[in-house]
Amino acid sequence: MTDTISFPNLGITLEHVGKSFEIFGFPIAFYGIIIGIAILSGAYFAMAVAKKTHQDSEFYFDLTMIAVVTSLLGARLYYVIFSWEDYKDNVWEIFDFRSGGLAIYGGIIAGVLTAYLFSKRRKKNFLLVADTACTGLILGQIIGRWGNFFNREAFGEYTNNLLAMRLPLDAVRQSEVTEKMLEHMQVIDGVNYIQVHPTFLYESLWNLGVLVFLVWYTKRKKFDGEVFLLYLMGYGLGRAWIEGLRTDQLLFPVLGFPVSQVLALLLVFVSLGIILAKRIKDKKRKRAGGTNE
Repeated sequence: MTDTISFPNLGITLEHVGKSFEIFGFPIAFYGIIIGIAILSGAYFAMAVAKKTHQDSEFYFDLTMIAVVTSLLGARLYYVIFSWEDYKDNVWEIFDFRSGGLAIYGGIIAGVLTAYLFSKRRKKNFLLVADTACTGLILGQIIGRWGNFFNREAFGEYTNNLLAMRLPLDAVRQSEVTEKMLEHMQVIDGVNYIQVHPTFLYESLWNLGVLVFLVWYTKRKKFDGEVFLLYLMGYGLGRAWIEGLRTDQLLFPVLGFPVSQVLALLLVFVSLGIILAKRIKDKKRKRAGGTNE
């Protein structure tokens, strides 16, 4: 199997991009290393934001240590629930994390629940915690998506756009290969290549834009929880678009709708509704206060 990854329309060819390496005969996946870097980077970024907003930065480190475990379990549970057909005949495979199968929204849901409970226990303002933690979370997502690059996964349908990515056919899961990809397959030096949307890259770049906006808006927010709601909106808008390109979607049973796409759009509208309702309520309160004076 060849380990070349290229972006032909950018003139970029990367030779020998492995999925893992060995230390004393034990395989170490680049995916795991990337996720580890993402977690640590996100934690320290949230701590830095906490310091700038006069909060206890150590609280966010403690929260991260717990949320890492619960989010991993949540991501796995979410994936298994919507891929039950792949596990119902061999339940023990559910616990085989090394074989892959994690869904980011499951991790986010579990992480938010963990943050809520942990905030209550430490007697912290959960909405303020959510505003701070989401900046570290999305930085982790920006970095973490590059794990998909090394794994040759989470890509989209065939494309020939500027950012198109070319992958060896035998390096990807065949269940993610479509007829359109095969129709445009190229043979180079005897190797079959497919060309796809690098959705990991799209999402990483989109999230970078969201992070810049959230950091800029943090000092301008109108109420605690608004930055978190804007994170849900910003990430949700990007995910709804990008999910529509991917060929490895988790689908609702019977209905056949992409789970993450539906959830992303739902969070966008719910978050927008809460922000607008809060803004309208505050304006009415100010007007009422002005009238009384």
